[in-house]
Amino acid sequence: LEMGWGDLGVFGEPSKETPNLDLMAAQGMLFPNFYTANPLCSPSRAALLTGRLPVRNGFYTTNAHARNAYTPQEIVGGISPDEILLPELLKKKDYVSKIIGKWHLGHRTQYLPLKHGFDEWFGSPNCHFGPYNNSVCPNIPVYNNSEMKGRYYEEFEINVKTGESNLTQIYLKEGLDFISQQAVAQRPFFLYWAPDATHAPVYASKRFLGKSQRGRYGDAMMELDDSIGQILAHLVSLGIHNKTLVFFTSDNGAAILSSPFSSSGGSNGPFLCGKETTFEGGMREPAIAWWPGRIPAGTVSYQLGSVMDLFTTSLSVAGVLPPDDRVIDGLDLSPVLFNNSLLDRPIFYYRGNQLMAVRIGQYKAHYWTWSNSWEEFNKGINFCPGQEVPGVTTHTQEEHTMQPLIFHLGQDPGERYPISVESKEYRDVLRRVTAVVEQHQKDLIPGMPQLNMCDLAVMNWSPPGCEQLGKCLKAPESNPWKCDWPH
Repeated sequence: LEMGWGDLGVFGEPSKETPNLDLMAAQGMLFPNFYTANPLCSPSRAALLTGRLPVRNGFYTTNAHARNAYTPQEIVGGISPDEILLPELLKKKDYVSKIIGKWHLGHRTQYLPLKHGFDEWFGSPNCHFGPYNNSVCPNIPVYNNSEMKGRYYEEFEINVKTGESNLTQIYLKEGLDFISQQAVAQRPFFLYWAPDATHAPVYASKRFLGKSQRGRYGDAMMELDDSIGQILAHLVSLGIHNKTLVFFTSDNGAAILSSPFSSSGGSNGPFLCGKETTFEGGMREPAIAWWPGRIPAGTVSYQLGSVMDLFTTSLSVAGVLPPDDRVIDGLDLSPVLFNNSLLDRPIFYYRGNQLMAVRIGQYKAHYWTWSNSWEEFNKGINFCPGQEVPGVTTHTQEEHTMQPLIFHLGQDPGERYPISVESKEYRDVLRRVTAVVEQHQKDLIPGMPQLNMCDLAVMNWSPPGCEQLGKCLKAPESNPWKCDWPH
């Protein structure tokens, strides 16, 4: 989704253009301290569906130190067959599961959603980058279940110039229809609604284009807000709202980067930097839980939450036990949602194979800092535009393990003023954080990295279903290489 903490009216976005999400918060529980598991799309989605940190579930790279890796078309890997995904577990209680929108856990046939527990899928395995000319690079396919139905920029139009596309409306209709079908059949269901209109190149349908005070990104945001309002209203009209848990969040902080390729990004509110970084702007997300009659309306929880908690919480609500043969990083948030309890837990901020920072309570300790390299920065790619903090937003990878930079996020959400290392406060926090980190690293068994190899031959040349449509393309010879991850 690529949506930032500061994109919601309820979190102070000045234009107040998200009335449905704001209402969802008023009717539910708002989480100001909610985090993704990674500052990039694919690893955080893998973490959501496995309940495990990317360094455990394999969605990281060891090609270089502390690099963000994801699943572009040329990636050879995908979600490991050893991982157990949420929809596979929900089958034990006869849940019907559907994903709508972006999958991003690998696009080769063995990695697709229907091979990993989902019963239905409408959407795409990759981001909607393009258009491509199909000879050097194929356009990304859009699937209905296990067969492609067309490609972005071809059958599924996105006008890069005007920003017009009906994709969010198509995804909305798919979602509403799925919910209706399950409600009529009285089947329990899991819907993972993952639109990506706010990801560059940003798009919106005609009714929303030009409506926002914020430009095209705001148009897309208004359309997503409207869609979520329709989904919640649909649950109410079907009379199943009081037995349905709905959770809204994002896969990483907004891409605020100013670069030659992008001008439209979201807002991370008062937080530092954005997507790709382990500063607050890259990993703190908007989050709202809604379940009328079960979750008390209009509550704010200061619980430190993680996208991985959605895995464990969903299982708990469905009455399914999590797998006991592996480490699960997600917590069951039921006591938080239903009793407004607070659970003590750390948040780990990883970039690739490196633990960069840890949050406990109000404090965050940085063991490594890095925004992006001088080389990338000098090309005009800036992950922290207008926000350089000397010694913090460093352009070389700086290690602080012997003396971590520690911030009090309650008093200093923008991570601008490290606590003095001379102070008793610093020493007390360091002692607590050190114990947590040592325990975590002692128990950590990294998974096999899935995001190391690339090959042009594995791109979406001839996805399943291309024959019927006459849309198969000729793949080049296989010539694998170690992917280059600059960030």
